[in-house]
Amino acid sequence: MKKGMLTGLSLLLGASTGAAAVGLKQRKKNVATEDLLQKMGEFYKLLLKWLEIEQKGHSIRSFFVENGYKTIAIYGMKELGERLFDELKGSEVEVKYIIDKRADTMYADVDIITPEEPFEEVDAIVVTAIHYMDEIEEMLEEKVDYPIFSLKEIVDEVLEDNL
Repeated sequence: MKKGMLTGLSLLLGASTGAAAVGLKQRKKNVATEDLLQKMGEFYKLLLKWLEIEQKGHSIRSFFVENGYKTIAIYGMKELGERLFDELKGSEVEVKYIIDKRADTMYADVDIITPEEPFEEVDAIVVTAIHYMDEIEEMLEEKVDYPIFSLKEIVDEVLEDNL
């Protein structure tokens, strides 16, 4: 009788532990999915605003020119970073270098460095990884004393100035 009860309790405990582990794994997956959806929503809204600026005959280059930023670094060379780099290529705003965690796997017409490397001084850094702006800005503020902008705030300001 005791052996049967112990077996039953063991089975119940094992099933409960297994169910808890599966539930925890599913919650982590749901959190990651929600984070990705939020990130993609932010990208979508930013790209719509950027397109609106372009359709009105303006460019986000104006933000840099009007504020006297002649040299910048771009933090993040994924989709938004590539678009910003292309937008500024050949303009009066020089992208001196790119900062990206994956620097060793990337190629561009300018130097690409990791966040751990020393930064050459520029007029401003533009963070294109907008979803992670707060943590990136906190890290960058420990290394530099020049302006750090989110691509989102630049797009918002240019759009507002040209309504």
